[in-house]
Amino acid sequence: MIIATGRSTTHVGAIADKVIKACKSAGLASPRVEGLPQCDWVLIDASDVIVHVFRPEVRQFYNLEKMWGGDRPVEIKLV
Repeated sequence: MIIATGRSTTHVGAIADKVIKACKSAGLASPRVEGLPQCDWVLIDASDVIVHVFRPEVRQFYNLEKMWGGDRPVEIKLV
């Protein structure tokens, strides 16, 4: 998972566009994209890699990094 921040909706859209083009030029199937019309939060599903591109305020609001930080619950496997 990749999390990136653009300075504005235009910047978020430009970053997302470059990622989509890079995926296609690398020979990957067309990635699935959500949020491109609004460009507050663009999600690019490139199969093995998920890319999130946020505006700063939206990134702070959703705080995806917290899910992957030290506060994350520990998984216990029972045998």
